[in-house]
This record gives sequence, C-alpha cells and structure tokens, in this order.
Amino acid sequence: MNSYLACALALILSGAMVALLGLKVIPWLHKLKFGQTILDIGPSWHKEKQGTPTMGGIMMMISAVAVFVVLVAVDALCGGNILAAGITTYVMTGSRLVKIIAGFLLALGFGVIGFLDDYIKVKKEQNEGLTVLQKTVIQVVLCASYIATMVLSHNTYMNVPFVGRWDYCGSVVLYSIFTFIVIYATVNAVNFTDGIDGLCSSVTLVAGAAFVVLGMLIGYTGVSLWACILMGVCAGFLVWNHHPAKVFMGDTGSMFLGGTVVGLAYAIDCPLLLIPIGIVYVAEGASDVIQILYFKVTRKLAQRTDPNATGKRLFKMAPIHHHFEKCGWSENKICVVFSLVGVVGAILAVLCAVRG
Repeated sequence: MNSYLACALALILSGAMVALLGLKVIPWLHKLKFGQTILDIGPSWHKEKQGTPTMGGIMMMISAVAVFVVLVAVDALCGGNILAAGITTYVMTGSRLVKIIAGFLLALGFGVIGFLDDYIKVKKEQNEGLTVLQKTVIQVVLCASYIATMVLSHNTYMNVPFVGRWDYCGSVVLYSIFTFIVIYATVNAVNFTDGIDGLCSSVTLVAGAAFVVLGMLIGYTGVSLWACILMGVCAGFLVWNHHPAKVFMGDTGSMFLGGTVVGLAYAIDCPLLLIPIGIVYVAEGASDVIQILYFKVTRKLAQRTDPNATGKRLFKMAPIHHHFEKCGWSENKICVVFSLVGVVGAILAVLCAVRG
C-alpha cells in the first residue's frame, strides 16, 4: 500500500469511526449513568457539567486499535509491510519495529489504567478512583515492561538534536531511570491538560501532526501512520467534546493519549522533542508543581511570625488553563490559544529535527 494513501486512510477512518461511535457510546454511557463528578474546588461554572458522561476515551482506544490492525492486515494481505516501510523504500529493522509495537501497547496499557480509574470513580460517585499508591504501582509495572522490552531489543539510545546519537553512556540503569521519568511525567502532564472541553484533544491533535511530519522527514511510514491515527481519534472526539462537551474522555482517554505521545517520541528516537512538541503539557504539569511548592514555601515563611498563617498561590488556580479561566477566558479561547502555542512548539521541533 502506498505510504501516503495509508496515512490518509488512517486519519480519515480513525476520525470517522470515533465520530460515529459517539452516536451509540454516549447514549450507552448515559444509560449506565457514567457521569462525571465535579469537585467543589473547581470553577463554580463547571458545576453545570455535573453528570456529563465520562470514559469517552473508550471510543478513541477502540478506533485506534481497529484502524491500526485493519490497515496493517490489509497491507500484509496485499504483500506489503507498512510498518517497516519508509516513504520510498523499506528501511526499518526488526528492533526498530519493536518501538512502534511496544509503544502502541504502552499507550493501550495506560488507557486501561485510566479506564479502571474512571470506572471506580463513577461507581463510587466521587472524583477519586484508584488510590495514588495503586495507580503508581500499576504505572511502574507498565513502564518497567516497556523499558525491559527496549533493553532486550537493544533500543537503549536516543538522538539528541544538534549533537547526534547518544547511548546513555552505555548504562542500562541510566536509560531506565530517564525513560521512566519521561513516560511517567508525560502521561500525567497530558492528564493535567484534560480539564476543560476540547483542550486535551485539540492540543494532542497538533502534537500528532508534528509526529506525522517528523515520521515522514525521517522516512518511517509506521510512525506517520500511527501519528495519523492519533490525529484522527482526536479530531473525531472533538466532534463530541468541543464546548459544550457532550462527553468527556476521562482518564481513559487522557492517559491513552499520553502513552501514545510518549510512544511516538521514542519511536522517532528523540524523546527530547517532547519538550517543544508538548510545550502545553509541560506548562500544565509545571504550573501544578509550582503552585504547590509556592504555597508550601510561602506558608512556611508566614508561619514564622504567625502560626496560623496560610500560604499564597502564584496562580488563581492550577493547572494553568484554570488560571486563564478565572481571568475571564472562555473555554474555546483557551483551546485556540493553547493549540496555537502547540503549533509553535511543533514547528520548533521539526526545525530541530531538520537542522539536528
């Protein structure tokens, strides 16, 4: 199958499938009363979203798996090997294919974790599902499995823009620690981004576009194919998730998207490009950490003179999209501005790849 045709089909089919699934899945979630519980600490106007169906990320996962499997299977029946194909020739080795397959399974694994978390939330009718310990342990096991796969397939290296290939000084331990931090931080940062209608989907759609271009520049059709599926499921989900949202993706969707983004970054051998591509994710995660640290430090300083004093907050609310909400920005404006910031980051990533 022609590489460009495969990518186009991946984008169109995955987007259409998510959009069509919404016609059946959303009423089904309503029937099961799988509604979102809104915390009192959030913006007061979010209360009207109480009961909106969550776990819509199921549609993304189903579509991504179906389109990925079908396209690869059809191509194989036609005598091709689309995952191993370059834009013009076959360039991918068996060990490199492992990065795509293992990354895809990593994303599904995080999606399952998110599904368990969402399911417990809706069943208990609260905003807390898995405990922090439970979620952390499962994520550690999943990350360890991915890391072990990379080590066994001799994929413990990365490309550093403007520097070249780096093998972590030959240390498996250094590679494991760095990779775990990247995966864990990325997935949870993407999760933070899912706080208002359409934000995570629109920002991740831009990230997907960056990986499509990067895959084509490097010559890996498998990467571009997977990234097109990512773009498609985000675009299809936006049909139902744009403001006012008719369904939320829940942790099922945001953790699946986070796993996909980090998997793609490792598939192109350059996880450092997650910084510009995921600049919005970085800002979301960092704003939450900064808010907590700033509050604790100012409280500790204030309590030197007044034991009952409390801390100060740098932002009106964290993550940072809530800060802009409280500044009067509409949800649509936040989505547009944050996506444009993502576009700038994506362009910088591509330029780094070209010049590096």
